[in-house]
Amino acid sequence: MIRKARRETGTDRRLLLLVGLVVVLAAVAVAGAIAVILAESERPSFRTLAAATFLIGVGCVVVVRVRIRATTHGISWTEAAIVISLAVAPVPWVVVCTPIAVAVVRVIMRLSPLKAAFSIGKETLLAATAGAILYAFGSQSSVEQPLEVGPLAVAYLAAALLDDLLVIPVIALATRTSVLQRFRSNWDLRLAGIAVRFLVVISTLALLEFDNRLLLAMPPLILSAHLAYSTRIRSREERQAWQRLAKTTDALNDVNLDAVLSTAVTRAAELFSVDEVEIELHITPRLIRGNGDAITYDGPVADAPTMTGSVILTALEGHDGTADVGVLRLRFRGPVTLSEREQYTLRTFTSALCTAVRNASAYEELTRVAEEHAHAAAHDTLTGLANRRQLMDRGTELLGNRRVDGVTALLLIDLNHFKEVNDTLGHAAGDKVLIEVAERLRREARPDDLVARLGGDEFAVLITGLPAPAIAAHRAEGLLAALHVPLSVDGMRISVEASGGIAVAPGSGGMAELLRRADVAMYQAKRNGQKIATYARARDTADVGRLALGGDLPRALTQHEFTVNFQPIVDLGTGEVIAAEALARWRHPDRGNLDPLRFLETVERSGLLPAFADAVLDQSLVAAGTWRDAGFDLPVAVNVSPRSLLDARFPSAVVARLRAHDLPPDRLFLELTETLTISQLEVVDQVLSQLRDAGIKLALDDFGTGYSSLSVLSRIPVHELKIDRGFVTAMDTSAEAAAVIRSTVDLGRSLNLAVVAEGVESEPQRRALWELGCTAGQGHLFARPMPSARLLAALHRGSGGRPGTLAPALHDEGSVIRLSPNRRSGGRARTDRLPHLPA
Repeated sequence: MIRKARRETGTDRRLLLLVGLVVVLAAVAVAGAIAVILAESERPSFRTLAAATFLIGVGCVVVVRVRIRATTHGISWTEAAIVISLAVAPVPWVVVCTPIAVAVVRVIMRLSPLKAAFSIGKETLLAATAGAILYAFGSQSSVEQPLEVGPLAVAYLAAALLDDLLVIPVIALATRTSVLQRFRSNWDLRLAGIAVRFLVVISTLALLEFDNRLLLAMPPLILSAHLAYSTRIRSREERQAWQRLAKTTDALNDVNLDAVLSTAVTRAAELFSVDEVEIELHITPRLIRGNGDAITYDGPVADAPTMTGSVILTALEGHDGTADVGVLRLRFRGPVTLSEREQYTLRTFTSALCTAVRNASAYEELTRVAEEHAHAAAHDTLTGLANRRQLMDRGTELLGNRRVDGVTALLLIDLNHFKEVNDTLGHAAGDKVLIEVAERLRREARPDDLVARLGGDEFAVLITGLPAPAIAAHRAEGLLAALHVPLSVDGMRISVEASGGIAVAPGSGGMAELLRRADVAMYQAKRNGQKIATYARARDTADVGRLALGGDLPRALTQHEFTVNFQPIVDLGTGEVIAAEALARWRHPDRGNLDPLRFLETVERSGLLPAFADAVLDQSLVAAGTWRDAGFDLPVAVNVSPRSLLDARFPSAVVARLRAHDLPPDRLFLELTETLTISQLEVVDQVLSQLRDAGIKLALDDFGTGYSSLSVLSRIPVHELKIDRGFVTAMDTSAEAAAVIRSTVDLGRSLNLAVVAEGVESEPQRRALWELGCTAGQGHLFARPMPSARLLAALHRGSGGRPGTLAPALHDEGSVIRLSPNRRSGGRARTDRLPHLPA
């Protein structure tokens, strides 16, 4: 502000010096003219002098007015009147008559002293310059001997050029704008005006030469030319104003609030020709101020420096008068009244600015929430370390990038006897131990390494850039050594013991295989009583077993060893079963019941995935048909392998199975894994669209744990979101987890999507989810996965004498009214499902 005050002071000083110089030169010119008059004996008639003075005065009155900021400037016909006067009266007398005529007019018009002094001096200099040129051509003026056109034209052009050279710098200094910009502004109209006025001068002199009485015809001619010129200037100004308004509203279409505000300030300064623009926001208390060149203040309203001058204040609101988001202030150094066109432009501009601010604020809030969700999805809420999902994603990225320098390894760490800390000192003390362990690992790890907490007392460190595989064990020893120093918890010294397994990135299998190998090595260390063990393929019985499983697959499919269990999905409020999720199992004759984690990867690699998917889908649809025949019309949800989505024949195969079992398409939900679906998004778009067009419902599993949850929803036509069990488990102790659940429920409601919570293990979790707005869930609280017949028996048996329920209602019937537009009442014979589906 100090620099601004100094700049204004310097500008005012230069303006005064320029005006003073013009006045002094004019005084010298008048003094010289008086000296010449005293030396000459010939005197013009009083009528001639009076006519010349009157003509110059009229030229001062006929003005085209243009407002630049707080100052209104006029374009007059004075130089034309002066040149006509020089044609009919001696030069010295015209030089003396000019300041007299101009002074009288300026006094009548009540101009400020500075403007009046400049106007008198300027017009006097114009008369002196034009007269000097006529003297140079040796011309003497009188009515009887009119001047030749040539000298007169040169005198007029010199006067017009001098007029611009004197006026434009003064305007630029007064308005603090660029002199070059002022010269370029409307230069074509100025040239046209000069030409028109010169034609008027020539026409006037011709009339005077022919008959003095024809001079009476000049006022209408001059008035017509003046009106035409004024109309053209106004038309140009209005056209340029509308063009600037259109460009300004386009420039406001930005999702960055800072960019919107800075654009609005700088563009408004140009649009309304103001000295300063100020925007005060109400939605986020903030004030931003500036001019056409730069932003001069951006900060709290209370800290903003006070400003002087007249202010035009307008509320930032829409056309309907709603959504008042702030105030726009246009500041002028002096009093200003906006024209009708400017007032309409101001209303349009404020409406566009209001919309732009609201849109940018909404986008800013959405970005903030998305970033919070992304952070919560990628980090452990207790320690702040990366979680399993971020570890897997980061590892997959590294292993898939062939340009990564060095070797990548994974250290898996498990704290020994940690349960004793929880049982003896309590969970609060256990949390403190975990936080301290996380901090020590973070300090010991190198900047490029990724430290993660996988859950419970299990940690992992993704080590990158190793010069050789053998260095991995050395680095792992250093990390584990940092944990052996005793730590203090609630005044007690506790020694932390840990076992670690280290594995170097395999040539195939990706991050999942690397994690499995590190896990194998860690348990080898535990079994052998070692602090750390390195993965060795020879001791990995899992690899051998996996190969054996691959050989058993053809027999398992032909002998129907794959079975399906079902876990019910329950209305959290009423306890009513609303759907069931199908979970595949392998009843291996030698290895017992195997869950999908043990064999699914082998199935996907074997080429038998379509046959496996058909077997699981057939059993699921048979179960759904059996339940329907028994009076329980429950949708069934089946997990889909990402590889199935790469098969263009998959949608038609699913539809054929539905027809074969006489089930409507909306009784089947296909669950998609978020991260895996994203990786193949471009390829699977067509398959997913065909499934949805067929009427099959789609659910997005583990929602919120990926980096692009919001963008996925804009691409995948899902009907349901499933909240990852990790958020449900952590919601009792983590405000962030509860916030993720609440925002997911709100998002589902906004997009008309069902929301299901996974991993509901206790009544407090059920009630908390209900209070957060989640209406459906699944978990061991209601039932573990079970065969179809057992689930049907449980549905018949019900809870508390209510068939179709697995838990008592949270509230007595009629005590709570819940609005659920996606649900239909129907008792046992349900015809629809809450917008939820299993995960």
